[in-house]
Amino acid sequence: MKLAKTIRLNFDKTDTLVLIDEKFRFFTRFVSGRPIIITDDNVNRIWGKNWEGYPVIEIKSGEKSKNVETVVEIYRQLLHYHVDRSWFIVGIGGGVVCDITGFVAGTFLRGLRFGFIPTTLLAQCDAAIGGKNGVNFEGHKNIIGTFNQPVFILCDPVFLTSLPKDETANGFAEIVKHALIADDSLFSLIEQHVSDICTLQPDIISALTMKSINIKTTVVMADEHDLGERRKLNFGHTFGHAIESVTGLSHGKAISIGMMLAMEISIRKGFLKNDTFLRVKSLLLQLGLPVSLKTDHSKIKEAIIKDKKRQEQKIHFVLLSGIGRTIIEQFSLEEMNRFLDQSAII
Repeated sequence: MKLAKTIRLNFDKTDTLVLIDEKFRFFTRFVSGRPIIITDDNVNRIWGKNWEGYPVIEIKSGEKSKNVETVVEIYRQLLHYHVDRSWFIVGIGGGVVCDITGFVAGTFLRGLRFGFIPTTLLAQCDAAIGGKNGVNFEGHKNIIGTFNQPVFILCDPVFLTSLPKDETANGFAEIVKHALIADDSLFSLIEQHVSDICTLQPDIISALTMKSINIKTTVVMADEHDLGERRKLNFGHTFGHAIESVTGLSHGKAISIGMMLAMEISIRKGFLKNDTFLRVKSLLLQLGLPVSLKTDHSKIKEAIIKDKKRQEQKIHFVLLSGIGRTIIEQFSLEEMNRFLDQSAII
């Protein structure tokens, strides 16, 4: 039996234990209090028999559930179960469930302990890590939220076996992003094992998950509250979030196109060589991710104005100077709009 790998993170208010290759059915070993489950209807249908006997709050799957109305309904159910501060919330699901669980846990009764069992590759490598928890509001993505760290994050690869290919591709996008911003050796590893990655070979997926989590946690530990260094994690996300909001494209696919746009700007600014751009493009295509999109530029521009990272008429934007090397520059919205109109990608 494969032994779980652990990462211990020491934040200002909470110590977080990250467990990779841990069997999720043993999750109660890491729960300090009476557990209550938050999950979505898809996950509950497939895996729910594993937490029979515990109170469960079920939400609808998908980004449309990531809103204030869902949070309010969860509050009602927590009241129904007479939840007090001795309880412990466990979020079992993808990025939406993790975001909502963290937000609810940070606000109900001024804060409850909680843990995550992420069930998608995207959530295991990215969404569950870092303590950012939020919901969307009136077209603004993650505009209402908290910084709130879980007690544990338990990553069991068994969940990946039930995912459609499109969903695993979402996770590949974030793994590539982590390589691009911090680790050229990780990027090379992905290139060398594309076929094994696409067929979800356990050993390579475990290695990529571990490396990806290490990159994100290193950045988060240096800048937990997103005041500087953590901005590099937004590579591809300014355009990506706008594309996701406007088109309904899945997160990873939108981020893939967002990274292409960020690299296109990097070339125009003279930071990035074209052969590096083509190398990244080739890898994204091999992983089943899109590298271009035709859509309404005016709607993308409107969505960027709603970006929570905007400061008045300017926005910090992450560029590449090479694989593993980032540059953060401030752009005016006017300059960003002008670039969009000239782009060959969108």
